[in-house]
Amino acid sequence: MQFRQQALSKLQSPEELDLPVRYARPQGLLVLAVTVVVMAAASIWAVTGTVSSTLRAPGILTHGQGSYVLQSPVTGQVTRVFAEEGKRLAAGAPVLKVRTDQGDKVVRSIAAGRVTALVARIGTVVTTGADVATVERVSGSDDPLLAMIYVPADSAATVPLGASVDLTVQSVSTEKYGKLRGRVKAIGRAAQTRQKIGGFLGDKELAAQFTKAGPPVAVLVKLENSSTTKSGYAWSTAGGPPFALDSMTLATGAFHLAEQRPIDWLLP
Repeated sequence: MQFRQQALSKLQSPEELDLPVRYARPQGLLVLAVTVVVMAAASIWAVTGTVSSTLRAPGILTHGQGSYVLQSPVTGQVTRVFAEEGKRLAAGAPVLKVRTDQGDKVVRSIAAGRVTALVARIGTVVTTGADVATVERVSGSDDPLLAMIYVPADSAATVPLGASVDLTVQSVSTEKYGKLRGRVKAIGRAAQTRQKIGGFLGDKELAAQFTKAGPPVAVLVKLENSSTTKSGYAWSTAGGPPFALDSMTLATGAFHLAEQRPIDWLLP
C-alpha cells in the first residue's frame, strides 16, 4: 500500500508535468524508419515488378533437313572407300565399293549432303541393311545452321514462339566468347520418340541421350546472324569465337520465358 500511495502522489505533483516524455531512443527511430522504407519498396515492387524465368534443355547444332543413315544394299567386303568424313556428296555419288558373290557393287548416297560419320572401312565385311555412313542433308556450304533443342514434354507449353534463347556451345569457351544468340522459330506439336530423333539426327546414341528423361518436344531455334563475327552469328560478346561453327555440335539452350508478376491479385 505504501508503494501505491507514493505513485499516486507522484502523479498529482504539478512540478513534474512540464518534463519531456521520451517515447523512443534515436537508434530505435532509425531502425523504424529503415523498416518502413523497406516495406514500402517491397510493396511497390510486388505490385509493379516482374520476375523472369529461364528454362534450360539440351540440344544440337544442325541443319534444318536433318541427316540420314546410309545402309548397304548388299553383303560383301569393302574394297574401296570413295567418301571422306566432313566432305560433301552429290545425290547418287559413290560412297563404297563392295565385293560380292555377283561381282563388285557400288553403294551410292541417297541425297546430297555432308558425311558426318563413316562406319565402313576397307576390308570391313558388311551385310545387307548394315549402317555404313551418316550423311547430313545440306544443299551447299552456305546452308545456315539451326539449333534443335529437346525440351521436356511437361515444360514445352511454357516456351513461346519468338522467345530469346542463349546457347552454350560445347566446342566454344563461354568464359572467352560468350553464348550464341537465337530465337524460337518452331515448336513441335508432340513428343518425339527415340527412333524419330535418331532418324532425324542419324545417331542412335544422341537420340538415347536426349530421351533419357522421356520423349521430349523438339524446339527449333533460329540463330541470329551477324556480319561482324567470324562464325557469322551473334554472340553475347562482341566478336564471338574466331572460327566457324560445325554442325552436329552439342549445345544447351536457355529459354528466356515471359516475365510474370511476383503477386497475382485475386479479384472477387
